[in-house]
Amino acid sequence: MRRKIYKKQLASLLFSPILLILGGCTTLFPAAEAPQGAIGPDQREDLSLFTVLGDAPFPAWALLETDPMVPTTRLLDGETVPVETAAEDDEEVDAAPADVALVDDELFGEADAWDRIRNGFALPDVDHPRVTREFKWFARHPEYIRRVADRARPYLYYIVEEVERRNIPMEIALLPIVESAFQPFAYSHGRAAGIWQFIPSTGRLFGLRQTWWYDGRRDIYASTQAALNLLERLHKEFKGDWMLALAAYNSGSGTVRKAVRRNRRRGRPIDFFSLKLPPETRGYVPKLLALKKLFADPQRYGIEVPSIPDEPYFAKVDLGSQIDLSLIAELADIEMEELYQLNPGFNRWATDPRGPHYVLLPKEKAEDFQVALAKVPKNQRIRWIRHRIRTGETLGTIARKYRTSVAAIKRLNRIRGTRIRAGRSLLIPTARARPGEYRLSEGERLRRLKKTRRKGNRYVHLVQRGDTLWDIAQLYGVGVRSLAKWNGMAPRDTLKPGQKLVIWTRGKVSVDTGHMAPPPQRRITKRIGYRVRPGDSLSRISSRFKVTIAQLRRWNRLPKGRYLQPGQRLTLYIDVIQQSGRS
Repeated sequence: MRRKIYKKQLASLLFSPILLILGGCTTLFPAAEAPQGAIGPDQREDLSLFTVLGDAPFPAWALLETDPMVPTTRLLDGETVPVETAAEDDEEVDAAPADVALVDDELFGEADAWDRIRNGFALPDVDHPRVTREFKWFARHPEYIRRVADRARPYLYYIVEEVERRNIPMEIALLPIVESAFQPFAYSHGRAAGIWQFIPSTGRLFGLRQTWWYDGRRDIYASTQAALNLLERLHKEFKGDWMLALAAYNSGSGTVRKAVRRNRRRGRPIDFFSLKLPPETRGYVPKLLALKKLFADPQRYGIEVPSIPDEPYFAKVDLGSQIDLSLIAELADIEMEELYQLNPGFNRWATDPRGPHYVLLPKEKAEDFQVALAKVPKNQRIRWIRHRIRTGETLGTIARKYRTSVAAIKRLNRIRGTRIRAGRSLLIPTARARPGEYRLSEGERLRRLKKTRRKGNRYVHLVQRGDTLWDIAQLYGVGVRSLAKWNGMAPRDTLKPGQKLVIWTRGKVSVDTGHMAPPPQRRITKRIGYRVRPGDSLSRISSRFKVTIAQLRRWNRLPKGRYLQPGQRLTLYIDVIQQSGRS
C-alpha cells in the first residue's frame, strides 16, 4: 500500500546526491552557513533519510486471549504506580520530523499504522507532574500496552483514516485506550459503553440508536463517527483548545465551562492544568498526553508495540434487511466470535429489524459475501415459526421463550396493544442456531459472567418491585459496585421485577433487623397502604414493616427534612414471608 508522498521532499532526497556528483554543486547542503549546534532545513532532510534507513521494524507480538464479555470501568483510573526507573530528560532526544515516513512504502518497507499516528501528533508536549505520573504507570506495564495494541488491530486503521480526514490531532486515535482499552464490550460504572464510552443520553443525542437488538454505542463504525463529531463540536465550543475539549468529552462541557468561569472571576489562568475539575478528568487528559509520549518512541522505553499494517482491516457491507448472524458468518466463512468482535453493536442473534442494515466484515471476505448474500431472498434471511397461543401466555413470555423482543412480535403480527387471545397463532422470528453459537451476544455474555466462579458463597436474588442495587447490597453486606459488576450492570442501572441477580458473599448475611440469618432465596412481596398515626416516624414504620427508610422515601417520593403528618397515606411493598415472623 502506498502512503502520501511529498514530491518535493522525495525528489530532494533521491536526486540531490546525483546533482552533487554531476554538477559539482556544493550549495544544496550549506552546512557552513548554519550556526554552531543548529541544523539547516536541508540538513534536516538528510538526517531524516538516515533515520528512516536506520529504524528497525517493531517485532510482532502473539495475540493475547482476552475475555471481552467482562464489564469494565475506565481501566486506568487511579492506577498511578510510581516507577523509579522511568526515563528523564526526554527533551534530549530529538524526534524525527513528521514528514519522514510520508514516502513510498515500496522504497522504505511496509507501512505501519503507529507510524502514521506519530506523524500526525499535534498536541503540545507538556512537562507536568500529572503527565509524568501517568507516563510512569504506562512505562512500568509494557504487557498492558501490548494487549491494548492487539485489541486495537481490527479498528485502528479506520479510526486513523477518519481522524486524518477531519484534520484533527492524531492523538485522538489513542483516546480509546484511555476510554476502554479498546475493549468493544466495555461497560463502565457510569453506564458508558463501547470503545468510545458513550453514556446512553449522549449516544442518542449523536444518533446512536439503542434498542433490544442493537446498541450503536458499541458499533465501531457509528460510534467512531459520533465520537469525532462530538470532539469537533467541543473543540469549536472551547475556541480551539483541544485540552479543554478533551476534558469536556470526559466530564461534560458544562463542568468545564463552570471551571473556566470560576477561574476567570478569580483572575486565574484558564488552561486545563489550572482548572479545578473532577478527579477523573484531572487524570484523563494527562493519560492521553502520556500515551503520546510513549507511542512517539516506544523502543526508547523498552516497549515493543505490535505492528499494525496501515491498510483497511474491514469493509462495510450493506444488507438491506434483518438477517441472522449465524447466516452472515456462514456466507462470509468466518467464526461467529470474529463477527461479533467487528460488530459488537449487535445485542442478539440477528441484526435489528429496523436497521442499521450493514455489517463490518474482514476486507478479504466482503466481496464473496456480497455475491453469496445476493442469492438469499430477504424472506429467508430469518427463520420463522408459527406459535399457537396457549392459555396464560403473554407477549413477554412468548418473546422470552423464542429469544426475541415483544416489539418484533407486535410489529410482525400487527398487534397494537398487549392483549392476545388463546388459540390464535403468531409468526415469531427465531434463531437458526443454538444459543451457545451466539457466544458474544448480550445474553450469552451475561450468562457466562454470572457463572464465573468467585470467592465466597453464591446466592441468587429474585428482584422484587421497589428493590434497588443499594438495598440489595446492604441486605447481603456487599458493595454496590461489586454487585453491579457480578451482574454486568452499572450502579445506576434500574432493576426489573423478576430479574435474577448473582451475589457472592462469605458466611451468613446480616439483615437490617440485626440478627444473623441465611440470605432469602425467595420473596413474596405485597403492596399495602398505611395511614400514618400520631407519633409515627419513618424510623418507626421502617422497623415495624422491616423495610428501609430509603425505600419508604422512594416509594412515596418523600423529600428529606419533611415530617410525616397524622392521616397521611403511605404505600409499602412488604415481604409477606418476612412479616409472618414479626411480633
